[in-house]
Amino acid sequence: MRSGFVSLIGRPNVGKSTLMNAIVGKKVAITSSKPQTTRNMIQGIYNDEDTQIVFVDTPGIHKPNHKLGTYLNEQAYFSINDVDVILMLLDSSEEFGTGDSFVLDKIKEAKKPVILILNKIDKISNEEILKKIDSYKDLYSFDEIVPVSAMKGRNVKELIATLRKYLPDSVRYYDEHQITNKPLTFMISEIVREKAFQLTEQEVPHSLTCIVENIERKRDSYYIQSTIIVDRDSLKRIIIGARGSKVKGIGIRARKELEEFLGKTVYLEIYVKTIPKWRDKEKYLQEFGFHEFE
Repeated sequence: MRSGFVSLIGRPNVGKSTLMNAIVGKKVAITSSKPQTTRNMIQGIYNDEDTQIVFVDTPGIHKPNHKLGTYLNEQAYFSINDVDVILMLLDSSEEFGTGDSFVLDKIKEAKKPVILILNKIDKISNEEILKKIDSYKDLYSFDEIVPVSAMKGRNVKELIATLRKYLPDSVRYYDEHQITNKPLTFMISEIVREKAFQLTEQEVPHSLTCIVENIERKRDSYYIQSTIIVDRDSLKRIIIGARGSKVKGIGIRARKELEEFLGKTVYLEIYVKTIPKWRDKEKYLQEFGFHEFE
């Protein structure tokens, strides 16, 4: 039996959440083409007969321009020092940039086993993959370099086998059937937030968050009230849409996925609320679950 904690680190939009979902085999973190989609440290738990790996999906490390951004970076830095193995993800279809260099400098300080993950290899040729591996060997003394396609599931099993060699413990930290450490209300709010991102495309920046106001469990159904929060009335109008068309679409998509996730009929009400500059107000950051890390 081998077990341990593994952090996924990288700049925004390199595919950390997609990779964790692929490894766990179920959706435990929302994904989006928009950067900084992940807002909290989410643990996805991989289990097999003799292995348990607790993956910590972190917000993308970036240059913050508000207090929320600072908190997101703090979460990522905290995870670097609190795990057994670090996975540094790169988008193999893009050049190594200043954001990647900044992430690597932070990782170097941790003195932990580091495995470099070249993600999105489905976008480049095998020859390009080999060239990337060869060029990245000089960046840092990575313990391993593993090319994968999280979206296509390529080399995911090979990555698990590689990780197992670096796991230090021999106990299960979670029940073997558990796939995440997050409560139901968090998972619900994330599904609603994901659908809002999907339906608003580039119209709405990351001033949007979502909370569950109320949840009632019945034998065959769930009744859920959720609120989407934005920081400007103009964004509120976009989310609601003409005659409520946009928020209705968000609700339809979210309800469908929630019914699959919960295995019961779901009655979902979604409200939209404006809280000006909530990302810079300590009161709301605490209320919405964003906390400082020491």
